[in-house]
Amino acid sequence: MVFPFWSRLALLPVAALLATTLGACSIGPVRRAGAGDASAGGGTASGQPVAGTGANRVSLVQKLGSDGPLRTLNVEPDGRWECVDCAGDGVTSTGALDPGRLQRLHGLLADPRLAGETDEARQYRASCIDALTSSLLTTAGLITSQDCPGEERPPVAGEILLLLTQATPAEPTS
Repeated sequence: MVFPFWSRLALLPVAALLATTLGACSIGPVRRAGAGDASAGGGTASGQPVAGTGANRVSLVQKLGSDGPLRTLNVEPDGRWECVDCAGDGVTSTGALDPGRLQRLHGLLADPRLAGETDEARQYRASCIDALTSSLLTTAGLITSQDCPGEERPPVAGEILLLLTQATPAEPTS
């Protein structure tokens, strides 16, 4: 039997790491061009966010069980990423998403359904012990899922997680 108190405690180190990791990264407002004028506000003529804004920044923090190491992946708006211990091997890796994956990631991060997938919107509670817990931090909020039987990942966040794990050393499951 899983006690709610213990499941909340399991997420405490993940939340603390997210706050610490992203404390130095201010996520600013999305700048958009006005009425088709690409020079009006730093956006594009189509009104898409500028790549340099925080709207397209995402972090993934993973932890296997209560004793496993924290795995951290930070992806910048321009597609550059840094992965700390993502394969559980203690290695820090860096790289960049290819243009197709970067465009797909930006589209997923801009999906309005993402706001409904946050832990707060879903009233999410961790329910498994010794499972891989994956927490995505986006401008929409924190979105947590666990790799355990019977738990379905939120659809948009699940696509983001899959995209990130296919393009980096991060892993989708334990």
